[in-house]
Order: sequence, then C-alpha cells, then structure tokens
Amino acid sequence: MPYSQELNTAIEAVKKACSLCTTVQASLVSEETMTKKDKSPVTVADFGVQAVICHELKKAFPNDPIVAEEDSADLKSKEGRALTRKVYKYASAVLPELKEEDIHSTIDSGDYDGGPEGRFWTLDPIDGTKGFLRGEQYAIALALIENGEVVLGVLGCPNLPQNLEDANSNKGLIFSAIKGEGASVQIINEDTNDKIEVSNIDHPSLAPFCESVESAHSSHSDSEQIAQILGVTAEPIRIDSQCKYAVLARGDASIYLRLPTRKDYTEKIWDHAAGYIIVKEAGGQVSDVSGKDLDFSQGRTLSNNKGVVGTNGELHDLVISAVVEVLNSE
Repeated sequence: MPYSQELNTAIEAVKKACSLCTTVQASLVSEETMTKKDKSPVTVADFGVQAVICHELKKAFPNDPIVAEEDSADLKSKEGRALTRKVYKYASAVLPELKEEDIHSTIDSGDYDGGPEGRFWTLDPIDGTKGFLRGEQYAIALALIENGEVVLGVLGCPNLPQNLEDANSNKGLIFSAIKGEGASVQIINEDTNDKIEVSNIDHPSLAPFCESVESAHSSHSDSEQIAQILGVTAEPIRIDSQCKYAVLARGDASIYLRLPTRKDYTEKIWDHAAGYIIVKEAGGQVSDVSGKDLDFSQGRTLSNNKGVVGTNGELHDLVISAVVEVLNSE
C-alpha cells in the first residue's frame, strides 16, 4: 500500500498525542492555560502535542518540512518558562526520549510556509481548543500534502463516542485515509480498523447537518436559512473541531457547513486538510461555499477559498445552490 510507512508513523504519533491530551484534560488547572495575542485559549496540551508529533515525524522523515499552528514564542517569555516545564512533563511521559532542552526547537520545526511544490506535513495539535477546555470535542489533525494535494490524513478524536447517540459508548477514535485507498476508523486502544462511508441520503429534508459550536466560527443564522431552503427539519449537530468531518465521513451527518463570519477571514490549511481527505475517501465531497475544490497549494492558508461545505456527495450541488442563494442575498 502506498504511504504505508507514513500512515503507520502518523497514527502512532497521533495515538501518543491523544494519550497526552487525555492526561492533561484530566488534570488541567487554570495556570496551565495561556491566552494568545488573538485571544484564543491555548494550553500546555497544544504545545505538548506539537512537540511529540513533530519529533516523531522528524525522526521518521527527517527531510519532510512541517506546517504547524503553534510556535514557541510564548514559551520563551518569563511567564512561559514554567509552562515549558509542564509541556516537557506531559510530553516526556508519552515520549521519554524527548529532551527538555529540545522542546522549543522541536515545536518550531513546524514553521514551514507550505506552497505548491514538494512534500510536507500539516498539523493542528489541538483543533477545537475551546471544546478541549470544556471537556467536549476536539481533534488532533495531521495530514501529508504533496505538490499541493492532500494524500494522507489522520484525525485523533479522544472524546468522540463510537455511537454519537450513546454518550456511554466507547470513546476515543482515530480516523485515517490515504488517497485512493478509502477511509477507516479504529478505537484508539484497540486493533480494530473498520472502513467508513458517508450516508446515502439523497433528499435534503432527511439530511442532518453539523456546524461549529461557536457562532464566531460559522454563521448559525445563515445555516438556519440554508436549512429552511433545503427543507431540513433535524436539529443541527454542533460540535467543535474537525470531529465534524469525522461524523460526516461515517454517516452521522450528511452536511457540514463552515460559513464565513467576516469577509477578511481566511481558513488555515491545518484546520481542514486531514478532515478533507477523510471525507473525500469516505465517498463525500468538500468544497468552498462557491463549489470550488479546496486549494492546499497556497501556503499556510486556503487563500483561494471562502468558507467550507462538506456533504455526502449526493447532496452537494443542492447544498451549494442554497448556500450561494443565502450568501448572495446579503
């Protein structure tokens, strides 16, 4: 199988990261939370996950650059010294070979700018930080991009239940996909590996959709108008992070909307690359709000796209038509 080494390395690294996150979330206290300049919360887990995964990628593929969300600037401040020690404490628990003096440089190995040529990884160490802090849904998102095309994706979803309607079902899932090989899910601590497919719903009135919990991330009012046009009657599934891609890929939802909340916002590649290929390989479709395919060749952002729409494929044209109608009316 092509990319088998890359997939195995990525899954094992994400499993270690999931273990780190579960430990941090269970013992999280207020001083382990900092605030970035953009006011979004970031925890010791973000830095720890980036250190662990970047270390594992560099060990296995030393020539592969990495585009990752975090950098160590905040850790180098006076306030950040204590946090660095905590990052090392949690990261070394799952990766004993990691050295404290290498924490900053390992995190900063994710400083690549991306682009249309060559091969690189992209990582969101904790996608859905607010969900993480609430004890709800978040994801560790890792993808491999070659010449502007996503060829592999892994999503670690430590809090996602095996059955979305049964909160007591097994929690902790790893979703993965390789271009042309389909998409799979496995329970984090088991050897299961089951193929997944999107739903086969072909009428929008029967199609549940998912969107962000935070209205700042996706316009809930626009979503309501789109649901009315499509005749959707089900309540939206609101969860944080790329777990939305996961529930779309396995058929819990049939539509995923991430609608622009302001004209100047540009999506980041690490927020979508892994989920994008998992949905595509599960038989779904992902585009921007105008129906254009997502373009991962433009560096660290999806600068050629606005918003994101994911569907089971059957409904894509209908959903895009409704999205365009609502957005154009504004």
